[in-house]
Amino acid sequence: MTGPRAGASASPAPAVMLVVAGLVCQEVGASIAVLLFPEAGPLGMVLLRLGFSALILLAVTRPRLGGHSRRDWGAVGVFGFVLAAMNGLFYLALERLPLGVTVTIEVLGPLALAIATGRRVWSLVWAALAFAGVAALAGGGWDRLDPLGVAFALGAAAMWALYILSSARVGAAFAKLDGLAWAMVVGAIVALPFGVIDAGATLLRPDILALGAAVALLSSTLPYAFELIALRRLAASAFAILMSLAPAIAALAGWALLGQHLAWLEVAGIVVVIVASIGAIRGAGRAAAGRRVHEAVEPIG
Repeated sequence: MTGPRAGASASPAPAVMLVVAGLVCQEVGASIAVLLFPEAGPLGMVLLRLGFSALILLAVTRPRLGGHSRRDWGAVGVFGFVLAAMNGLFYLALERLPLGVTVTIEVLGPLALAIATGRRVWSLVWAALAFAGVAALAGGGWDRLDPLGVAFALGAAAMWALYILSSARVGAAFAKLDGLAWAMVVGAIVALPFGVIDAGATLLRPDILALGAAVALLSSTLPYAFELIALRRLAASAFAILMSLAPAIAALAGWALLGQHLAWLEVAGIVVVIVASIGAIRGAGRAAAGRRVHEAVEPIG
């Protein structure tokens, strides 16, 4: 992945718009997937999303097979499994929970990573704030939320944290998007039996295939391309903070496209989780910068 250029003089406004556009595409894609659940099922949609994403990436990147160790391919295998599990659990949660609630719970995964790398005292503050925000999602009681849906969303959160770690390992071993392309292939293969069992012959319908391709384009291809371009002008910390807006955009998409209305306490919970995410990300960035300065001035020997 191309990293952000330090001190870039170009205005960050276009890059910010690209990141927000990518988030909107993701949530619109998720909304389309939800609308297709009665026809193809959540796991059928996972197969369509990963399958078409793999085909698009293979066509664009034309990745090489040679020049990599067994350990590199093992990392690709793990990454592909994590992709399949993360998307599967996310869609299974979407079948039972509102889009905004699902994304808010899922964002706890990267939030936990940010807290783990942040300052000790403030990390506890952000963790407590995030917990309070998620608790508020019940809008007056957890009995309003499907327990199995919450479990699926928490599983997706854990997989998202593993996704971040796995993508870093694969990104270091493979050039450009080659590792992601092969991981998408692995993910599609992992999702294949579950998708076939869930959707059956529906997967062969031209209209379902076309909409599945649209979901893949909106949920994976376009957002990743937008993010890749944006990271050339945005600092990584600014990019991460923008990504924390995902729960709010998901809640708006759920309201506008799916008719999912949230109670005021649930809206407050989403806002609190976003604030905790921003604080944790900023704290992790300061802590990392502090460690780099300490290492630079530490005497040798």
